[in-house]
Amino acid sequence: MTIADVARHAGVAVSTVSYVLSGKRAISATTRQRVLDSVRVLGYHPNAGARALASKRANVIALVLPLRAGMNLPVLMQFATSVVATARQYDHDVLLMTADEGPDGIRRVAASAMVDGLLLMDVEVRDTRVPLLRDLGEPSVLIGFPADAEGLTCVDLDFHQAGALCAAHLAERGHREIALLGAPEVVYERGTGFAERTRAGFLAEATGRGLHAVAVPCEETYDEVASAVKLLFDAHPGLTGLVVHNEAAVGHVLGALRALGRAVPEDVSVVAICPDDIAERARLTSVLIPAEELGREAVRLLMAKLDGLPAGSILLEPRLTIRESTR
Repeated sequence: MTIADVARHAGVAVSTVSYVLSGKRAISATTRQRVLDSVRVLGYHPNAGARALASKRANVIALVLPLRAGMNLPVLMQFATSVVATARQYDHDVLLMTADEGPDGIRRVAASAMVDGLLLMDVEVRDTRVPLLRDLGEPSVLIGFPADAEGLTCVDLDFHQAGALCAAHLAERGHREIALLGAPEVVYERGTGFAERTRAGFLAEATGRGLHAVAVPCEETYDEVASAVKLLFDAHPGLTGLVVHNEAAVGHVLGALRALGRAVPEDVSVVAICPDDIAERARLTSVLIPAEELGREAVRLLMAKLDGLPAGSILLEPRLTIRESTR
């Protein structure tokens, strides 16, 4: 089925069908509907190769999501699902790149002309992909901020402020000794931006308020989490406030506290930095990780760059929701 078949069925010129499908020219509502009806009846789908040759676009964007140790897959899939759904609204498909290829992977896909632009996740503070992004002709957006974001387009939650917000919440409720159970050790070893910034914001806010605060990595299995929690309370028996920035460990932390005979919130107040579905199940006070919103904004910024429009970086303000886990 070709565009000429659609034109004959609708009784219009081929160019009219093209304008209806591309939206490049205004077509009367009656004619547009007639064309769309013919498209539906005939089951017409534009040929991707022909469209790419005509428009010089592949109508595909790449989501560079290297699957590494310490990454929480359910949360990553929230990001990916949001990117895919939003891209379809712009008539684009998504090429998912999960191999940890670093700059070589980006160079390979850019040279292939398979994609119109790049979205990059799991951004490190000193990310080795950044110099290449500045040199490439393909538009790109980072979901995360490297240390030097000059000349780049980035979108992320303000994780420094998120960590500070959690410490402030506990301080305002009278807690004087607090701790952060963070991401797995390997995430800090890579210098991942969201983990480092959360820790820095938490410690800075606690120090500024005169609190005693510690921040330690936390693994993901129950035995590892239980061991970390026990060691934490053995070293700091006066600890009454706990922030968890590790989605996979949230449930295990609550179980470990029960095993130690510490009730939430009577003995220990707990704040989590996580998606709402995780926090709501356990009725935890939390700072939302807005995965869907970040995915939408990243695609919107990339599409603006594809159209030659200005696209500045965005840092979303964290929002804290108070539930039953803090007092």
